[in-house]
Amino acid sequence: MSLDIRFDTYYPYEPLVQKLEALCATYPNLLKMQTIGKSYEGRDVWLVTATNFATGPAEEKPAFWCDGNIHATEVSASSACLYLLYLLATEYGKRPDITRALDTRTFYVLPRVNPDGAELYFAEKPKFIRSSVRPYPYDEDPIEGLIQEDIDGDGLILQMRIPDPNGPWKPHPEDPRLLIRRDPTETGGNYYRVLPEGRFENFDGLTMRVAPQKEGLDLNRNFPAHWRQEGEQRGAGPFPGSEPEVYNMVRFITAHPNITGAITFHTYSGVLLRPYGTQADEAFPAEDLWTYQTIGKKGTEITGYPAVSVFHDFKYHPKEVITGVFDDWMYDHLGVFAWTVEIWSPQRQAGLTEGFDKDTKPGQFRFIDWYRDHPIEEDLKMLHWSDTVLEGKGFIPWRPFLHPQLGEIEIGGWNAQYAFRNPPPPLLEKEIAPLAEWAVWHALISPRLELASATVEPVGDGAYLIRLVVDNTGWLPTYVCKKALEKKVVRDVVVEITLPEGATLRSGKLRAECGQLEGRAYKGTSPYGWAADPTEQRLKAEWIVCGRPGDVIALTARHERAGVVRAAVSLP
Repeated sequence: MSLDIRFDTYYPYEPLVQKLEALCATYPNLLKMQTIGKSYEGRDVWLVTATNFATGPAEEKPAFWCDGNIHATEVSASSACLYLLYLLATEYGKRPDITRALDTRTFYVLPRVNPDGAELYFAEKPKFIRSSVRPYPYDEDPIEGLIQEDIDGDGLILQMRIPDPNGPWKPHPEDPRLLIRRDPTETGGNYYRVLPEGRFENFDGLTMRVAPQKEGLDLNRNFPAHWRQEGEQRGAGPFPGSEPEVYNMVRFITAHPNITGAITFHTYSGVLLRPYGTQADEAFPAEDLWTYQTIGKKGTEITGYPAVSVFHDFKYHPKEVITGVFDDWMYDHLGVFAWTVEIWSPQRQAGLTEGFDKDTKPGQFRFIDWYRDHPIEEDLKMLHWSDTVLEGKGFIPWRPFLHPQLGEIEIGGWNAQYAFRNPPPPLLEKEIAPLAEWAVWHALISPRLELASATVEPVGDGAYLIRLVVDNTGWLPTYVCKKALEKKVVRDVVVEITLPEGATLRSGKLRAECGQLEGRAYKGTSPYGWAADPTEQRLKAEWIVCGRPGDVIALTARHERAGVVRAAVSLP
């Protein structure tokens, strides 16, 4: 099977599955593919497990989760997952960090959470919906209002500029392509009303409304954490995990407690988002907030994306919160450091990076508020970027069109699907490559049990002292975060001894839970005179065994999140 994977294009469902199959067939020692369930329309939802299977089973290693394309039009999220898999497979044995990552860790990668919605995006006559194709909250087609579609047959769904003496927009004096706000007391000019390209159902010739979409679900409002009903959270679904695409993920993730971190890829804004979406940073255990900030700082260093709090920096409205989202669920219920990565920022590409208000840090801008208010000069800068870097494909000049219901109008404006929703194909690989690098780094900070020593010592009368010493060599503690301890969702390190027939255990237990092991995450910047490093990352287990020379004693230390260590000693 040919391994022809390109990162200057976007793949519909069947070609994407074929690329995943080819990748797994080419690297069977590193990649395995499985379906974790069906979508609403019955498509298989494919997940790839990446690890060096020769160094141990995937489930016995600390793991990292990545997914993408839970929202229908966000197809570059699938590309980011595919790129991660391609990087891991092709660079194994060449790059020490990737080789170590696959030898000692596992990656669970789900490139397309929502294949049904994405297929509408790729359709010959595309339809852009938020998420699932399931009718919700009612199985009814709209009976009136604007239906968005390509009405002029150019293959694009743009905007309609409609002359209206009471319209809120007017042409910019320097570039009439650009519409700017009409002044509050202004009259007597040429004004416009702007609507998405499309046609009206049951148009009365006077009132113009956009018809609600029949597909009203938002799958990233359907996760269990902080879930609210439809009246409080639009698109939430009838109950947490009600939708098959979300249920597939929840079932798989909860069945794999070795997952220690996660990234869900979305578009767009060019930002690394962390919990909470519902409450301020003061709600965190302090150590978890510090750790999130450290991980985010590294993410910014690698990707150039700022790392921010959803609650503090990414609200769609200052008085509203978003609930039922993936990263809140992973952190608040499972105690895992999870992120939502919004791929691509057209504003940053156009050079709009700082100076928006006194609180804006260099290299950042107001991700949501920018769309409500910004200097009009920035729109001119965006247009220049489209004209030059995007070769005019981002903003389509207005052209006359005789609308069957509205008469003489113009169609054009921003080609949002090309310039905003996903990176333009020629710019895709450059945008997603650093995100894969951060995912590898994030996986390598996980806890990991390693054997320090396994010894046997005669103590007389046919008895032997068996000692097992295990270290957590990872940066994170075995429990990963304080929230996991608070929610009691993580088990202690379990140590077991297995005796051959005829041997007996004089002291110690066949199986014992031995607490958690710390990592290096909570160390300060510098070791001053009062610093101390007790061996909190180390576990020592001892047994007294009676047996015969040559008996082989099997020892195991395991932790759901930090992996499994096996050792054997022979009685002398």
